[in-house]
Formats: sequence, C-alpha cells, structure tokens
Amino acid sequence: MLHVKVKAKDVRLTIPIPYAILNIAISIFCSKLFHQNVNKWTKVHFERKRLDFKFPLIDKEALKPIVKELKNQKGLVIVDVKAKDGSEVRVRL
Repeated sequence: MLHVKVKAKDVRLTIPIPYAILNIAISIFCSKLFHQNVNKWTKVHFERKRLDFKFPLIDKEALKPIVKELKNQKGLVIVDVKAKDGSEVRVRL
C-alpha cells in the first residue's frame, strides 16, 4: 500500500492508496482513449505557444513490473519534501 502524507498549515492528510487502485489508475492512464483526450485538451495551448509536442502513449506492460517490484520494497520512502513555509509531502510504500 502506498501512503501519501501531506502536512500544511491547517491541513494534515494521510491517504492510503492500495496497489489495486494504482493498477487501475495505470490502466486508465495507458489507455488509447485517455491518450487521445490528453492530446486534444492540450492542443490549443501548444498551438498558442507554438510548440509541436504530443504526449507519447505509455506502455502498460512496461509499468506493471515496476509496480510489482514496488510491492516488495515495503517501508521505502519515495518522496520526502519540506518547504520553507512548513508544508511537507511524504510518499512511503
């Protein structure tokens, strides 16, 4: 399970994210329909900035072994960020 902890001035959140939900999110982000919509949503902005860029299609089969290996690394801190204003974000397996 992925644990996301956010601390700010008025807010303290701990969000547990099960690996099943992470796999569902990967399936959504790697789908062709989502890929087409992202390119459609960003097209106007990129044309305005005169950028010729399209988001590449992410291979779901390449991400599955990464998530599988993350399950074996329990307790590993992936992100630990502290800002000057006292807010913190921590992502731990």
